[in-house]
Amino acid sequence: MHQQNRSWGTRLFDWANAAILLLVAAVMLIPFLYILLISFATEQEVLAKSFLVFPTKFSLEGYRYIFSTTILLRSLAVTIGVTVIGTLVNLLLTVLMAYPLARKDLYGRRPVMLMVIFTMVFNAGIVPTFLIVKALHLTNTYWALIIPGAISAFNMIIIKNFFQQLPDGLEESAKIDGCNDLGILFRIVIPLSLPALATFALFYAVTHWNTFLSAILYINDSKKWPIQVLLRQIVILSEKGLSDMNEAPPPPSKIINMAVIVFSTVPILSVYPFLQKHFAKGVLLGSVKG
Repeated sequence: MHQQNRSWGTRLFDWANAAILLLVAAVMLIPFLYILLISFATEQEVLAKSFLVFPTKFSLEGYRYIFSTTILLRSLAVTIGVTVIGTLVNLLLTVLMAYPLARKDLYGRRPVMLMVIFTMVFNAGIVPTFLIVKALHLTNTYWALIIPGAISAFNMIIIKNFFQQLPDGLEESAKIDGCNDLGILFRIVIPLSLPALATFALFYAVTHWNTFLSAILYINDSKKWPIQVLLRQIVILSEKGLSDMNEAPPPPSKIINMAVIVFSTVPILSVYPFLQKHFAKGVLLGSVKG
């Protein structure tokens, strides 16, 4: 009955929205499908056609080649380690800063918030950050990829706003039962904030997974390169990227490039479906109240 009472203008508007969303989805999906299909192409077909859309014969040649050395797996292990540890550090420090700032009775709360907002408007830049990392003797260590961006001011403010929306009665009841501030945070506030925390956990994880500039600036040892830096090495140097590390003659560089791109993208994409349901709820709940 509700569908029948809708006007033609409303239906046309819905159809137009659906068409636009499908177009945007296709624009984003088609390049990834192209990369995925080319990664399974054969050497002869890639060399024979200047532009290959759909391979007629599938091959694992590119994947066999990139797994013929442990370099890619080692780089993936570095990225996974930095992503997991970095995300845990990010969430812990962000929550520990957001929770007290969400308390309206905190002395000096407003000046601290102004300093946080100041960092969002004015950034020190690459050179001062590099000098600080070097002075702390963090260069060529994995902590250089984690510590400088340990807290995102924007994420912290959203989580703080989320904490402010929680009923005050919960904390009062916990204090009556003898729970201290840390107990309230870890036993009550964090369990109730899991949708928001799951959302920002993925934000932090994607940032660490795509670590590129920081790794180039701070990591000198090629054995400590994350997957994105190794991908750059392979794409830029093409056949030389892995031929120096393996005596086997490389297949066409395009196959290697596409296989490595797929290999470096699929793991983080596989996590997204499990956290996608928390996105709208987590972000909106923390952005309504300032």
